[in-house]
Amino acid sequence: MRITCPLCGPRDRREFYYYGSDDYLNRVTVEDGIDALDNFLFLRDNPAGVTRDLWYHETGCAQWLRVTRNTVTHEVLGAELVADIKKGAAK
Repeated sequence: MRITCPLCGPRDRREFYYYGSDDYLNRVTVEDGIDALDNFLFLRDNPAGVTRDLWYHETGCAQWLRVTRNTVTHEVLGAELVADIKKGAAK
């Protein structure tokens, strides 16, 4: 599998560290309650199809990426810097 890093270009997936679903970008707070925390920590979807995951470019630019990919076809549909996503959410 090849991932196109926005900073480094196309790279082999062995340069990256897989972290998990991009759900981690939307953490729950104390105000959300114990059920929301339990769901966040222990209930994960395992979809067949398009997913968004977090990957760390370990041997490249040392940036976190959100990679959109299809788990059925193994096609990588795109990648974006997490830093840019968080900036966009702050606006």
